[in-house]
Amino acid sequence: MLCVSLAAACSPAYNWRTVTDSAQGYAIDLPAKPTIDERQVQIAGNALPMHVRAAHTQGAVFAIAAIDLPRDDARLRQAVVQTLRGALGRNVGASPVEHPVQVPLSAGAAAQGVEIVATGEAGDAHEQRTIHAWIVGRGRHVYQAAIVAAHAPPQEQTDQFFGSLKLQ
Repeated sequence: MLCVSLAAACSPAYNWRTVTDSAQGYAIDLPAKPTIDERQVQIAGNALPMHVRAAHTQGAVFAIAAIDLPRDDARLRQAVVQTLRGALGRNVGASPVEHPVQVPLSAGAAAQGVEIVATGEAGDAHEQRTIHAWIVGRGRHVYQAAIVAAHAPPQEQTDQFFGSLKLQ
């Protein structure tokens, strides 16, 4: 019994690993082995491919989504960013708090993005959820890195996740 307790105490709740997706142009640390999902999203009259990697741990979902644009089009990129921004608040029925954020590029510069935090009730059960996200558009992609949880993870885990995001 003591061995089982000690083994459980030693297993990390956050098992960070760097995920690099060259096709989508990003690298990010996720706290568990991610699931992979791809689907089409309708935004600004376009069916756009969205690629999602999500890791579930400690009651939170850490996810990175990359939406492919058909071309490097600033107007379409901005429309996708605005759609994602609006959806986050609607998902929890709350007005989000937004701040500008600099997302590092692997070449050493940074891309201008937005950090969003919204807390409210989600789903049919109206459960409390906080969504903390960074959204940034670059080239033919729009990225959304997000943590969704009933209770915010420890700050060092949040910092690890967002601080590791790098775009190509």
